[in-house]
Amino acid sequence: MKAEELRVDARVDITQAVCPITFVKTKVALEELEDGQVLEVRLNPGEPIQNVPQSLKDEGHQVVQVRQAEDGTYLLKVIKGGRSVS
Repeated sequence: MKAEELRVDARVDITQAVCPITFVKTKVALEELEDGQVLEVRLNPGEPIQNVPQSLKDEGHQVVQVRQAEDGTYLLKVIKGGRSVS
C-alpha cells in the first residue's frame, strides 16, 4: 500500500503551536493511537517541518509522507510504531 492510500486514523493541526510544543502536541496525539495506526499532522514550514519528522523517527515511528499543502503548510503522515509501507 502506498502512503497516499493509507487510511488516516487521526489528525492534529499544530500550525498555531511553536517549537518544542509542536512535537509535544504530536506526541500526545500519537499516544491516543494503537501501534500501526496513522496520524496526519498539519504543520508550518521552518522549524516545525525541520524538527518534528526527525523527532518522530527518533521515537521509533515511521514518517511515510511529507507533502506541502496549497496553503503553504505541510501534511505529514506518520505510522505509530513504524509499520512498514511498500
